[in-house]
Amino acid sequence: MPELEAADDLTLLMDAAEMAGEIALRYFRAEHRVWDKADGAGPVTEADLAVDAMLRSKLMGARPDYGWLSEESADTAARLDRERCFIVDPIDGTRAFTAGEPSWAHSLAIADAGQIVAGVVAMPAKNAVYAAAKGRGSTRNGEALRVTATSGPDDVTIVTAKPNLAPQLWPGGVPRHSRHYRPSLAYRLALVAEGRYDAMITFRDSWEWDIAAGALIVEEAGGRVTDRRGTPLRFNTPDRLTAGVIAANDELHGGLMQRVTKDT
Repeated sequence: MPELEAADDLTLLMDAAEMAGEIALRYFRAEHRVWDKADGAGPVTEADLAVDAMLRSKLMGARPDYGWLSEESADTAARLDRERCFIVDPIDGTRAFTAGEPSWAHSLAIADAGQIVAGVVAMPAKNAVYAAAKGRGSTRNGEALRVTATSGPDDVTIVTAKPNLAPQLWPGGVPRHSRHYRPSLAYRLALVAEGRYDAMITFRDSWEWDIAAGALIVEEAGGRVTDRRGTPLRFNTPDRLTAGVIAANDELHGGLMQRVTKDT
């Protein structure tokens, strides 16, 4: 995809994210309905569904030849035949949203032949919008982003859930670290791109819609993002999952991988 076309798609995503925020904020810290999804997949709210419906209408209306993959839409195999595909999480961090906490995000991305070429992580309750287009860098509210230069792998700041630092996952030794946490995977990645933290790690299989936009934002900020085995990520796949995520600057990423178990 030419860079100019990716930029046009990014403009579309940013417009859609702004509209998503307007909808979500009407429900945030207000009474709204919440359901538990089947198979222990977590909660969903009427805000998730309202945002999802708007996004599908706006985005597919503008790009009817693209595929569609969203956490809150029924999936079909038709998207696999499309060269480009929207990958969307209407609200990433639904539990935080329902609890009235601000660390939830709209995650919107476009994959082209398996690679993310435009992505937005919007944080309406924090007045922050992270964005990137392939080859054009990453921004937060229009300001350029850059990952940290920390070489590590020790004495690093890591945004991750506590189980990811269990000793059995690190045969080379758990890095000396300061651990931080945010409920949204998209936001965790954005914080690494911003240079707030050195690395983001999750060894659990991760849904594409949680990480697609954030992964590009980190890469365009000079970082490296792979699965837990060090394999580059691919998107719009049949199973919709990646084998975890490790994100950091290139040198630190290499150092972390040397510590990581080979069979996670």
